[in-house]
Amino acid sequence: MTSVDAAIIGGGVSGLTAAHALREAGHDVLVLERQVCPGGNAISERIGGFLMEHGPSTVNHSMAGIAYLAESLGLGRARTDLGPNVRKRFLTKGGRLAGIGLHPLAFLTSGYLSLAGRARLAAELWQPRGDRGAGETVAEFARRRFGAEFAERVFDPLVAGMFAGDAARTELGFVMPALAAMEHAHGSLIAAILRARLTGARMPARQLSSWRDGIGTLPRALALSLGGAVKTAVPVRRIDRARQGFVIDAGPRGHLHARAVIIATQPHVAAHLLAPLAPRAADECARIAAPPLAVIFLGYRRDRIAHPLNGLGYLTPGCEARVVNGALFCSTMFAGRAPADHVAISAYVGGARAPDHARLPAQELIDIVRAEFADLIGADGAPVVARIRHWPRGLPQFEPGHSRLVARLKQALCETPGVFVTGNYLCGVSVGACADAALDTGQRVSRYLGQAPYEDTAHARPRAVAGGPATPP
Repeated sequence: MTSVDAAIIGGGVSGLTAAHALREAGHDVLVLERQVCPGGNAISERIGGFLMEHGPSTVNHSMAGIAYLAESLGLGRARTDLGPNVRKRFLTKGGRLAGIGLHPLAFLTSGYLSLAGRARLAAELWQPRGDRGAGETVAEFARRRFGAEFAERVFDPLVAGMFAGDAARTELGFVMPALAAMEHAHGSLIAAILRARLTGARMPARQLSSWRDGIGTLPRALALSLGGAVKTAVPVRRIDRARQGFVIDAGPRGHLHARAVIIATQPHVAAHLLAPLAPRAADECARIAAPPLAVIFLGYRRDRIAHPLNGLGYLTPGCEARVVNGALFCSTMFAGRAPADHVAISAYVGGARAPDHARLPAQELIDIVRAEFADLIGADGAPVVARIRHWPRGLPQFEPGHSRLVARLKQALCETPGVFVTGNYLCGVSVGACADAALDTGQRVSRYLGQAPYEDTAHARPRAVAGGPATPP
């Protein structure tokens, strides 16, 4: 039976990053991925001269984990930053797109909000601090600080776009902890933003970046660096305790012994694998919903689109009663996303707002998106490329109490030494958040391996940084 220091179940960004950290610390690792290709939902596909992102579309290179991985994997020259034509954000109102400047305070001067809505937004400067322990939803926080119109017209579509979620059922403290911290530190978010601008801080939208061949560049580079330590098309059926570690049942691929196990899968898979080892932890994972999501990618000749597409894309409030939550202007965001004289646009349907819409047949979804693009951005005629990705399980939902759920899950795992979990349901859905969490997990596993007894000296090998940090200083 093959034996390794750590087995990582799941070959997405989280699993591959944790494996990379452990390998860098000198440990023997094996990544088991049930799909035929590693990468999870970070899939970038070339279609002629177009580039479709099936999952995440951006990263933030200022985040520690992404910066470390990009440097250690030699991805610096492949980095691509936002294009110069990203000048506005667009929101749907009354059947049209309203353009608002990228500065957070541009809502005060834009006509997107009513005069009463803008007056209430300005009054945020004098609103009292809330109770940090109240466990507010995003919608509750937005209404309290900015008023009902801003909550409905800005925060509702923002949560739908970023998390495929419902602002009325999303825990603010988990998905937007920086807002709660700003209120606590400064009293007013507007005051905090003004102070940040005076110190030269960049606005969040300007920190987004990618790589020339898309977000899939990162898992491809990680898998390449790990080489034969990544095994694909391996269905892990069960994990059981064994002497000095765990035995993993990989079905037709046989059994594997590991001193430690990292489960880096979707929460429903983690629940199944944890059930015989840590039932309480499995129960917590099983509580996390991940409603379906569909990504519809369309490529057009540039002269077929009337809109200047001079922004990241657009978002639509739920009160507009449209099927599409929002869209990204991919070829405006980054160079190389469409051939010359063409544009690429991705639309997103489903999530917590309307999960049934994401289950519609491919052609029906394409027709719906084409009709919406004709209405909102003046798309004339048929696209030259039309592709769709159905995700039966989309992004995890961070409903009220999610922070407590994660705390209970971590506490339950303390009762099962040697078993670790990492993934977007524990840390946030961005690629950067997953990388940070996975590097931290790798560091904790490395410390565990340095402390856990092990008798198979024939298998053991010298450790370059045994028990040491796996993340950059």
